[in-house]
Amino acid sequence: MTQTTTTTPVWRGATLAASAIDLTKTYGHGETAVRALDGVSVGIEAGRFTAIMGPSGSGKSTLMHLLAGLDTPTSGRVFLGDAELTRLTDTALTKLRRSRVGFVFQAFNLLPTLTAEQNIRLPLQLAGSQGDPAWLRQVVSGLGLEDRLSHRPGELSGGQQQRVALARALVTRPEVVFADEPTGALDSTTGAEVLALLRRSVDEWGQSVVMVTHDPVAAGYADRVLMLSDGQVAGEILEPTAEKVLEQIARLGSR
Repeated sequence: MTQTTTTTPVWRGATLAASAIDLTKTYGHGETAVRALDGVSVGIEAGRFTAIMGPSGSGKSTLMHLLAGLDTPTSGRVFLGDAELTRLTDTALTKLRRSRVGFVFQAFNLLPTLTAEQNIRLPLQLAGSQGDPAWLRQVVSGLGLEDRLSHRPGELSGGQQQRVALARALVTRPEVVFADEPTGALDSTTGAEVLALLRRSVDEWGQSVVMVTHDPVAAGYADRVLMLSDGQVAGEILEPTAEKVLEQIARLGSR
């Protein structure tokens, strides 16, 4: 089926780019089963930067993968805008991800035999679309990649590769960009540059960004931090700073 809800979900009066209702995810069976998520309900506001944090094993990466349609829940419902991902066929879900979701990974995931421009255009090519040339130019210029388009990934620095990955994520004008530890392979200075570009994509281009991170400094770039612990929502921080995040992590650790 490819049914959608009749209205876009709303949370705190804000339109949601993504959301989940009573989400559970269990790996394995019987006595060895591990419940990675246990009844999680969240709303990701459109046009905002949301960070997801928590201790190792808290379920933060699992939650992101489910919200992005990269994995299927054991139970519960997942929405991208007004489309219920948990009702889509595999074919419909693949098509939706190509056009409405962007991804940025820690390891960049660029194809080494393609140039930067070819890597950026890859989602358009897979979707059979030419895209918007003006938008492509704006993204390339905004990310400072004009003089790197003919270079292959092996000829680029780590920061430049992550900029290419971000441009690739933005080229289809997705409803949400999901970033999984996007600064994990970068030094602090280069990581700060990438985080500033994610922040800019929200502030200037109206993008919705969801980022999984273990770094309190990175989380400080977000509008909101969602804290997970033992597969459940353990709190949130609005207008976060690195100090606020560290305090919340300390409180979780003392439970």
